[in-house]
Amino acid sequence: MSHANAALTPKHRLRIARLIIDDGWPVVQAARQFNVSWPTAKRWAGRYAAMGVAGMADRSSRPHHSPKKTPQNLVRKVVHLRWKKRLGPIAIGAKLGMPASTVHAVLVRCRLNKLHHVDVRTGEVVRRYEHEKPGDLIHVDVKKLGNIPGGGGWRYVGRAQGQANRVATATTKTSPSGHRLIGTAFVHTVIDDHSRVAYAEIHDDETAATAVGVLLRAVSWFAVRGVIVERVLSDNGPAYNSYLWRDTCAELGIKAKRTRPYRPQTNGKIERFHRTLANEWAFSRHYASESARRNALPAWLHEYNHHRPHTATGAKPPISRLTNVPGQYS
Repeated sequence: MSHANAALTPKHRLRIARLIIDDGWPVVQAARQFNVSWPTAKRWAGRYAAMGVAGMADRSSRPHHSPKKTPQNLVRKVVHLRWKKRLGPIAIGAKLGMPASTVHAVLVRCRLNKLHHVDVRTGEVVRRYEHEKPGDLIHVDVKKLGNIPGGGGWRYVGRAQGQANRVATATTKTSPSGHRLIGTAFVHTVIDDHSRVAYAEIHDDETAATAVGVLLRAVSWFAVRGVIVERVLSDNGPAYNSYLWRDTCAELGIKAKRTRPYRPQTNGKIERFHRTLANEWAFSRHYASESARRNALPAWLHEYNHHRPHTATGAKPPISRLTNVPGQYS
């Protein structure tokens, strides 16, 4: 495709070339007719004479030879130091006797200029996956949040007032360090791997019975939207290692899978959702109480599923990957 500043499109290149070659127009006159320079008109006429219509197509501006290109053995050394040592261009250049700018250019070509392309633990290039259709796999996990004391937490009212609100709201229970506790909100979350449609409930614990209840309601919620769950992926928490979880999945006809120990990247989609959940709901504004924050969750989930663009779904809301869903565009 012609670039934005091209003087002639392939169609007009052919017209000017035919005027010169087929109709015998002088090069200068044909160039004036199309408001281009005479060397441009002459170039397209020459290509038409040599190659015909095929010569009017765009050509790559990439050089045929790059004698000063970084040798492949040096490229391999740069990539090795980036993967295994996490070194930057300056450090790699110092080790290999190369300019840092050259090292950076090599890293850009290899898509290693930013470390988020590389797995933090293994040093290998991040491998991303997505199941083919909704319901092939759902991810489940629990996000723990400290309850908000009456009057608001320290993020919005300051540490002094936040501590006073905490003391006033705290229960009789104390932590091992002797601080009175205000409790924890356990947000049980479920994400469909293909569509990124999310389901969540807030509870006061993360026991197997609670996790199983969330799974049953989530499976029903997805079924109403035409999604039949086939697999569920969880971490190795006690609730997901329980016999109750295993038996419930078997009764539902769902294959239960667990991540490798100490490998949260396998469940990365839900880990990323938890970050969005925290930024856009849990800590997005001042809540005067924990109940106010909990009451705001359903509306935020609707916004996330139905209206918020998601980069993994082509900048469209997750619900757009499901079809014939009641209220899909409301």
